[in-house]
Amino acid sequence: MSAIPQQSGGAHIIVLGNEKGGSGKSTTAMHLVIGLMSDGYRVAALDLDVRQRSLTRYLENRVRFAADSGLALSEPVHRVLAHSAADTRRAAESEEQAAFEKALSYLRAGHDVVVIDCPGNDTHLARLAHAEADTLVTPLNDSFVDLDLLARVNRDTLAVESPSLYAELVWEAKKRKAAHGRGPIDWVVMRSRTASLNARNKARVERVLRALAKRIGFRFVPGLSERVIYRELFLKGLTLIDFGMSETPVPERAMTMSHVAARLELRRLIDALNLPPPRMLDAAE
Repeated sequence: MSAIPQQSGGAHIIVLGNEKGGSGKSTTAMHLVIGLMSDGYRVAALDLDVRQRSLTRYLENRVRFAADSGLALSEPVHRVLAHSAADTRRAAESEEQAAFEKALSYLRAGHDVVVIDCPGNDTHLARLAHAEADTLVTPLNDSFVDLDLLARVNRDTLAVESPSLYAELVWEAKKRKAAHGRGPIDWVVMRSRTASLNARNKARVERVLRALAKRIGFRFVPGLSERVIYRELFLKGLTLIDFGMSETPVPERAMTMSHVAARLELRRLIDALNLPPPRMLDAAE
């Protein structure tokens, strides 16, 4: 599949979205940020998960670990937004929209990619982000519990009966973006935390995903398997990309074959996004 044309006047927007918590959005966002930076992209990050702020905490841990260890770890430009405290819903949404547009405008300038991490629930900020997405990445655990957010599935035949809550949200975001003439949203459903066991369930989930992809307009790609390494580096703010880089050696134990396999998973995911190449900087930039 060919790369998606870059939107004129700014960065390519990658949104990590899913209304279910625990699907791996923040972990995936962090690995995409550092992975794309290692590929030569100028990357910024925006955290909209106002309550948990997992991506923000991940990046803060990275800054502290780099300072304590004397390492020159790459760090993205990063912003985090908060919910408005206005008295009325209308006033709150107006304030949040203004803050979101200001932050996104700032991060677009001088960057190739902005990665936006959304919360695991339906919020006004999350809807604003979805309507700006050039690429929407939805991590999905390999289970029918997670699939229920995308579609109602017949329990006996596994036939897709109707789109569900999150699919409807994405459809509205696509219409809103198209109405403003800002191009399509490439919706990528990423199978996350897949396990090597229970092959029958994996096959059943894949069968439904293939049928659903045609019906509601996404493509699905293999994601990140259930590996401890993706989460145990959180406290140091590290990712698998940081290992084996001679310019910023990380003092950790030697990489195992599991770590190598995990790096290959991440590389396949980044390649599957089909992003535009990094832009050449103008003299003015």
